[in-house]
Amino acid sequence: MGDFILEAELREKTGRGESRRLRRTGKLPAVIYGGGKPELPIVLDALNMSKLVNNEAFHSSIIKINVGGSRGINSGLVKDIQWDPVHDTPLHIDFHRVSSSDTVHMEVPMRAINSEKCPGVVRGGLVEVIRHTLEVTCRADSIPEGIEVNCADLDIGDSVHVENIELPEGVEVLHDVNFTILTIAAPTKLEEAVEAAVIEEAGEEAEAEAEDKAKAEDEA
Repeated sequence: MGDFILEAELREKTGRGESRRLRRTGKLPAVIYGGGKPELPIVLDALNMSKLVNNEAFHSSIIKINVGGSRGINSGLVKDIQWDPVHDTPLHIDFHRVSSSDTVHMEVPMRAINSEKCPGVVRGGLVEVIRHTLEVTCRADSIPEGIEVNCADLDIGDSVHVENIELPEGVEVLHDVNFTILTIAAPTKLEEAVEAAVIEEAGEEAEAEAEDKAKAEDEA
């Protein structure tokens, strides 16, 4: 997990019009809520936040938010981000208050590692990821940045299920079914069709050559 501290100012006004005005001045509206306390509307630096939201660790870390005035430090997790569909930049961020000892439920990315060493891939297979994220339960101060799945020993047709993966200490993936995380798939049907077409074409050329040779021998 990373160590993130944000400087924020209290928002005196709320609403769509005020939010648009703030964005035009290089600011990003946000809110802190939960923890049995009232909602706290805040404003952040938009340029700084545009960089942070692309940092994977930012989404799995407790963020300390220093709100100007008498509001002090608030600790929270990123709960939701509203995005500009055109520019792919954040429009608004929701932070949920937590303490380090709180139990939280978070979605974290799944990472397939050592796929280049995978016997199935070496033989032309493909790593087919079924679950790109996993919902984990853990302490707020122990959220993993991702769950790694080692593909080093997998061959074509092999699969990895949730009960096969090694989880960090204190981290659980709650599940009722031993669902599939990823599998090593055989080459696609398209590739197989291309190979079959090449073989068929080669066979036709060989057959034509044989016919031409037989015809030439008859004429001789």
